[in-house]
Amino acid sequence: MAEGVAGSVDRGDGTPATAGDTIQIGIAVDIPEPWGSYLTRRRVEAGDPQAVPAHVTLLGPTEIPVATLPAVERHLGAVATGHLPFTLHLRGTGTFRPVTQVVFVAVAAGISECELLAAAIRAAPELHRETRFPYHPHVTVAQDVAPEALDKAYEDLADFSAMFEVEAFTLFSHSGAARWQPRRDFRLGG
Repeated sequence: MAEGVAGSVDRGDGTPATAGDTIQIGIAVDIPEPWGSYLTRRRVEAGDPQAVPAHVTLLGPTEIPVATLPAVERHLGAVATGHLPFTLHLRGTGTFRPVTQVVFVAVAAGISECELLAAAIRAAPELHRETRFPYHPHVTVAQDVAPEALDKAYEDLADFSAMFEVEAFTLFSHSGAARWQPRRDFRLGG
């Protein structure tokens, strides 16, 4: 956690927070190499304007008061300590169409572990928020693009498969001045 003048917390962009400041945070499992850059590149090629690095979301964009960051980080540390590393297997594609215009790489193994982590993370009062849809771990590879681009991503990645150990999750922040930035990793199992 970055600290500014007189111990005040910064907003994630190097500037000290003021009373009433808020920050957008998100929590995710990064997809390691060589798969992470490959899936990110595929999302860019689909024309997705939200082509952030490939990840499995545990907590979507959530606005919190900057002053609560220390409590949130303590909570995330406790969550990480209470969960063991696990194997994540990504395999094939899925879609949320017609409800939302999203194509994703499916989580074939590690679903329960992601669900338990996501629920434990959202248990903090600062992180509880209403969601439009039930939590479903996945890696988005195309969103809000032309139907043809969604179809192509769905078909091209149908045979995709990757298996790796998840040993940590990452807290990201977004101050509005820059793209999502990793703020801190939390290692599973302490």
